[in-house]
Amino acid sequence: MLKSMTGYGIAHVESDSLTVTVEIKTLNSKFLDIFCRIPRQYSEREIEIRNQITQSLERGKVELSLTVQPVGTTAAASVVNRSLVSAYFRDLSKTAEELGFTADPTELLRLSLQMPNAYNTDVANEERRDQEGALLKQAVLEAIRKCDTFRQQEGQLTAAKLMEYIASIRGLLTQVQEQDVLRIPAVRERLEKQVRDLLSDDNFDPNRFEQELIYYIEKYDISEEKVRLANHLNYFEETLASTDSNGKKLNFIAQEIGREINTIGSKANDAGVQRLVVQMKDELEKIKEQTMNVI
Repeated sequence: MLKSMTGYGIAHVESDSLTVTVEIKTLNSKFLDIFCRIPRQYSEREIEIRNQITQSLERGKVELSLTVQPVGTTAAASVVNRSLVSAYFRDLSKTAEELGFTADPTELLRLSLQMPNAYNTDVANEERRDQEGALLKQAVLEAIRKCDTFRQQEGQLTAAKLMEYIASIRGLLTQVQEQDVLRIPAVRERLEKQVRDLLSDDNFDPNRFEQELIYYIEKYDISEEKVRLANHLNYFEETLASTDSNGKKLNFIAQEIGREINTIGSKANDAGVQRLVVQMKDELEKIKEQTMNVI
C-alpha cells in the first residue's frame, strides 16, 4: 500500500495522576529525521520513543511533542517546580506589560506550567516512574498509529492522482500513434527526395547511399519508443498496485518514462507530435512531484 510522508497524529492518555498528550507531525525527507520535544524529567525515555518511531514510520521528517500534566491538586502540589513556575509567570507578565496589554493571569499560569522543567520528579518513586513510562509508551504508540493511518489515507489519494496522470500520458500516447500514421507520408516524401538527389549525383556511392538510408530510417522511426513507453506505463501501474510499492521505485520508473518521451520528441520531427510530447512531459512532472512525497 502506498503511503505518503505527510502525516499527523495526536493521542491523549490519562491516569489517576497524569494526562499525557503526544503529537506527531511528519513531512518530506529523503531519510528518517526525528526531532523530539520532551520535558527534561522524561528525557531518559527519548531513545525508547525514537525506536518506536523508527519501527513504524520508516521515512520522513518526524516531529514529536510530548506534554505531561498532573491531574488533581495532590499530584500537582507534589511535582510543580514552584520557584521556576513563578519566575516564568513574572517574566510573562512583564513581557505583556512591555507590549502594552494586560494578560489574563489564568492564561499566564497555564503557559508557565507548560514551560520546560515546570515539574520536578524527585518525589516520584520507582514504581510511579514505571507507571508513567507505561503511560507515555501507550500515548506514543497511539499517536504513531494515528499518524500511520493518516499517511495511508494520504497515500491512497496520491495513488489515485498518479493513476490519473498515467492515464493522461497513455491517452496522449494514443494520439501520438494516430499522428504517427499521418507523419509517415511526409517522412517518406522527404526520404524519396533525398534519394533522388543522391541518384542524380555524378559521384553517387552505393555504400554511402545504403548508410544514409539506414540512418534516416532509424532517425525517424519511433515504433520501439512507443512500445517501450506503453510497457513503462503498464509497469508503473502494476508497481503502484503492488504491496511493495514505494516512492523510490516509482520515481525510477518515471525517469524511464521520461527517457522514452524525450526520444519520441527528438526523433519524430513533427510539430503535432512535439505538442503531444510537451503535454506528456507536463503530466510526468506532476508524477515526479507526487512520488517525492511517497515513502
